[in-house]
Amino acid sequence: QVQLVESGGGLVQPGGSLTLSCSASTSILFFNLLGWYRQAPGKQRELVASITNGGITYYRDSVKGRFTISRDNAKNTLSLQMNTLQPEDTAVYYCNAERKFPEGIQTYWGQGTQVTVSS
Repeated sequence: QVQLVESGGGLVQPGGSLTLSCSASTSILFFNLLGWYRQAPGKQRELVASITNGGITYYRDSVKGRFTISRDNAKNTLSLQMNTLQPEDTAVYYCNAERKFPEGIQTYWGQGTQVTVSS
């Protein structure tokens, strides 16, 4: 059973920084794609950033230049460095992993960690 556990959320003032971490119970090389999603109250879950096994990254426009996604294959960890946080970044952040199988794609989710940006 694959488990993803997030940590690092909390309350931060506008302009501040936080680093989220996601620890996997298996080698993250098992997955084809790793990513961070977020869901604000009353809104749909949205992709924030992703990274492939080859290190190719994607960021949604609103976080480009402020957030950095990274992976540590030796520690089976995915991270999201978030700088210059704004109130609109407030959401529950979820770690996501995808694995392609011949019969389809299997998706795994962490339990989420709350990020609140407020003065």
